[in-house]
Amino acid sequence: MHSGSQCARNGYTSRWYHLSCGEHFCNECFDHYYRSHKDGYETFSSWKRVWTSNGKSEPSLKAFMADQELPYWVQCTKADCGKWRQLSKDTHLSATLASSYRCGMKLNSSKVEGSDACSQPEDLRVAGVTDSWWLSMLILPPLFKDSPATPFLSCYYPDCVGMSPSASPSNHPPGNQRPEQRRAAQPHIPGLAPYFQPFYQPNECGKALCVRPDMMELDELYEFPEFSRDPTMYLALRNLVLAAWSRDCKEVLTLQKCAPHVIVRGLVRVRCVQELDRVLYFMSRKGLINTGALQIKWPLLPESQHNKVLVIGAGAAGLAAARQLQNFGMQVVVLEARERIGGRVWDDASLGVTVGCGAQIVNGCVNNPIALMCEQLGLRMHTLGVRCELIQEGGRVTDTALDKRMDFHFNAVLDAVSEWRKDKSQSQDAPLGGETHVSACSWDHNECFAQFSGDHTLLTDGYSSVLHKLAQELDIRLSTAVQHVDYSGEGVTVTSRCGSRWSAQKVLVTVPLALLQKNIIGFSPPLPDRKLKAIHSLGAGVIEKVALQFPTRFWDSKIQGADYFGHIPPCPEKRGLFSVFYDMCPQGDECVLMTVVTGEALSLLRDLQDSQVVDLCMSVLRELFQEQEVPDPLRFLVTRWSRDPWAQMSYSFVKTGGSGEAYDIIAEDVQGKLFFAGEATNRHFPQTVTGAYLSGVREASKIAAL
Repeated sequence: MHSGSQCARNGYTSRWYHLSCGEHFCNECFDHYYRSHKDGYETFSSWKRVWTSNGKSEPSLKAFMADQELPYWVQCTKADCGKWRQLSKDTHLSATLASSYRCGMKLNSSKVEGSDACSQPEDLRVAGVTDSWWLSMLILPPLFKDSPATPFLSCYYPDCVGMSPSASPSNHPPGNQRPEQRRAAQPHIPGLAPYFQPFYQPNECGKALCVRPDMMELDELYEFPEFSRDPTMYLALRNLVLAAWSRDCKEVLTLQKCAPHVIVRGLVRVRCVQELDRVLYFMSRKGLINTGALQIKWPLLPESQHNKVLVIGAGAAGLAAARQLQNFGMQVVVLEARERIGGRVWDDASLGVTVGCGAQIVNGCVNNPIALMCEQLGLRMHTLGVRCELIQEGGRVTDTALDKRMDFHFNAVLDAVSEWRKDKSQSQDAPLGGETHVSACSWDHNECFAQFSGDHTLLTDGYSSVLHKLAQELDIRLSTAVQHVDYSGEGVTVTSRCGSRWSAQKVLVTVPLALLQKNIIGFSPPLPDRKLKAIHSLGAGVIEKVALQFPTRFWDSKIQGADYFGHIPPCPEKRGLFSVFYDMCPQGDECVLMTVVTGEALSLLRDLQDSQVVDLCMSVLRELFQEQEVPDPLRFLVTRWSRDPWAQMSYSFVKTGGSGEAYDIIAEDVQGKLFFAGEATNRHFPQTVTGAYLSGVREASKIAAL
């Protein structure tokens, strides 16, 4: 490296300063910048002021030389070349140049100097960079410039998140405050979907699927142990990738798209691009990027192409796993007992609007994969408001102050339960209330994990619009009820009720918990006792829905545009009976209300015909709106999930005497051949389509890793 007119170049100097294996600077260059009477001193001092203002690491002369004086290296983009070339010291590398560079290119134009430029040998130092020992000889970690992650991380010290502090102060918020002085709020990034928040801001916590940009996660440390001592290079690459994916989740993120954004001087750029390929592979396998409803044209993990996987069940978990595995490059066959896909997702449009007979609400959209897929597919989500009038039978609207007071007392009771359970063992557990089987010790077992934040939304077109996109181009065999799974041999053999057989290296079971509890599918050998105990320690809860289409929106004058209103039952026996009514088209012309029946109130419906259920619901509505005439419904629908042979439930919960650990145990694979997914295998997000989907992504990652 030559920095001044007195540079020793490759001749004699009293001392060489090492930066990497193949990159050094001489004592004369040191003096040129470090001595106050030398010409380069002011350049170094000016850089030092900016570095100190923005960063946390030492503004040493070595850091200056690495950040400002080393030449850039760039790779030829010609398909049959790919050689690395050193640019002149004064040539600045941009993403545009990196994505179009060809050997011999004149940098003031797009012309190439000679047709044989690619035939020139590559610098011998490049080969050494790819060796495993090269990193250990690197004096300073790489700090990127102009990273796509920069706008996301303005509240962090750049050098703590893999970026150079030498960026112009104009890139920072007004006042040029130091990072710790800036308000740790989510930055506004033009064009970014509001629900994409991949990074925690300083002092922020408890947000699902969010990472600390200045710290490696446990699974990252396991995959990349070489970065445990100094994670800077890994963090720089991971943060770049996550930011790039958040900015554009509609296209596959590839090495060719990401590598040009690795802007760092020196030979270390060669190593960064090499490591970037590994980071992309890992993050794709984990479902952190290149996931959702993307249609992949070529395998993300090409070495997986010879593996065959059978997926039992075409609900959210099964479809998520099958889509991931097929995108990885595996052969996947999905076996579904029903005549349709979706499982406990089933949408009905007979009332003029889409009504989710199963799930339809997204609880917390920030970083939620359902919100991601809606962004990918251009699907609408209606944000649910917070206002909910509570109406008593007789038509009186509950005073807001009374509502808040009751809410306070309810939370106080839960706080008392939390205190009570602190010194209780599983054997001392008790029901949370009444005759319920819900555990008082573990009713909120997943609250200790980060949950999804942000808006609660209604999927206007239903979850089916998402799942049908996931199912596109998958090999799905409908009306194929699996009867037996034999994993006693080297592979796994699956037999259907009609006698058809399939063989594969691995099988993923995604059927509802209730079917596992009732042994609808036989296993040879039987499932481990530990797993069977966990399966039976969870409960299978039911939610039924009633939807009614009316000739008029009679509720409008009382509800005044709210998305839903509550019904206060007249007695404890009716708690859970039509407790809330959702307006399925609050800003539109359709006149459809949907309500739910939960808990012990389900017993009131068990022996009723659908028309009788509707009559019972109408009697409640007429009590709530006594001041006006409530018309008869034009059409209706009533769900019967408890009678559905392939569901027999709506959601899982921890029974008295159980614990949240059961979810993890059910999720454990058996002999590396038999895998399990579904909402009842997701300890962090049970009872939701999101949880089911993520469990499928999780198992796809496990299968690919094995």
